[in-house]
Amino acid sequence: MIALLQRVKEAHVAVNGSVHSSIGGGILIFLGVGRNDTDDDAEYLAQRCSNHRIFEDEQGKMNLSVRDAGGKLLVVPQFTLLADTRKGNRPSFTDAAPPALAERLYSRFVEMLGTELGTERVATGVFRAMMDVHLINDGPVTIIIESKKS
Repeated sequence: MIALLQRVKEAHVAVNGSVHSSIGGGILIFLGVGRNDTDDDAEYLAQRCSNHRIFEDEQGKMNLSVRDAGGKLLVVPQFTLLADTRKGNRPSFTDAAPPALAERLYSRFVEMLGTELGTERVATGVFRAMMDVHLINDGPVTIIIESKKS
């Protein structure tokens, strides 16, 4: 499981021209689920994402987590994070989880974030939908966290 975190000043997801979810300051998380991922991966990654210190303290050091900073999370499913680009010019997605497994683990990840931070602080994209993702990146700060060692 791969989470790409972007610290944002604001972000929202639109589907068919209508805003589905939006947040102010916090983290936009693009989440990719692999075919061998489990509930343990979702739980581990949710804990890591909610506690990763990427917000600045009073001294300008990245010492605060989204929890400490009072921010929100917007979680967008993104199977393309599992792209294998080692051969040819077209990415292969054979490492991505099948849709049923991916959706279940995406939901588990979101559920665990809600447990960690409170459900009111977690917004979502729409699984298997074409989404327009709008964001104002803060920093920019972009971090990748994986649930398994490569």
